[in-house]
Amino acid sequence: MATQGSAPPVDPGDLGRRVRQRRAELGLSPVELARRAGMDPGYLAYLETTATGEVSYATLLRLAASLDTSVEALMGGGGTFPPGQSGPPPRPRLRNLTVDECWGHLGTHGVGRTVFVDQDGPAAVPVNYRRHGDELLLRTGLGSRLAVAAASGSVSMEADHIDDALHQGWSVLIRGSVRVVSDPEELAGLADSDVESWAGEDRPVHVMIRAERITGRAIAGQG
Repeated sequence: MATQGSAPPVDPGDLGRRVRQRRAELGLSPVELARRAGMDPGYLAYLETTATGEVSYATLLRLAASLDTSVEALMGGGGTFPPGQSGPPPRPRLRNLTVDECWGHLGTHGVGRTVFVDQDGPAAVPVNYRRHGDELLLRTGLGSRLAVAAASGSVSMEADHIDDALHQGWSVLIRGSVRVVSDPEELAGLADSDVESWAGEDRPVHVMIRAERITGRAIAGQG
């Protein structure tokens, strides 16, 4: 049974195969499942077709709920180890993420922090975001600090997932250019990938961050 924060090791491709099989049983398209689970369709495609051993427990929970099944079923019923055994204790391992892995982690998430400098000095503002190709789409209010900072043309954004109890997690940092989306045709094209703000306030300004440099690191257990 998976522990909070991470899943037990699986045979290469087994998790993706089970997700793909359950999705087919429910008659869901990849886009429909990604929308249900609140993740990027590109990351779901990666998960279904690529061997991976570092899927967060939060991602598994969302997938299981979206597929009307359990985490245990997606993981193969705990069949990797004999009953009552969970394998050797993990050893922490810090490593740099590839660019593809960075984008993959961003696709599982929807909350980050924009970092910029305004008239009051350095600032970090939490935002909801969604990936749109090689850009990140944000929404903010008229006259907000982020909207004003967008006029500077550059910004950074950081997203992470940290599990204090298990001493594991990941972080991704994007450095790039920022712009306010004002073209009506481009705004219309963003309808399917729009961002819903948790704050629930009217945030009519669409801001796009183009990644010019993306780096990340992850720390996780290693059996």
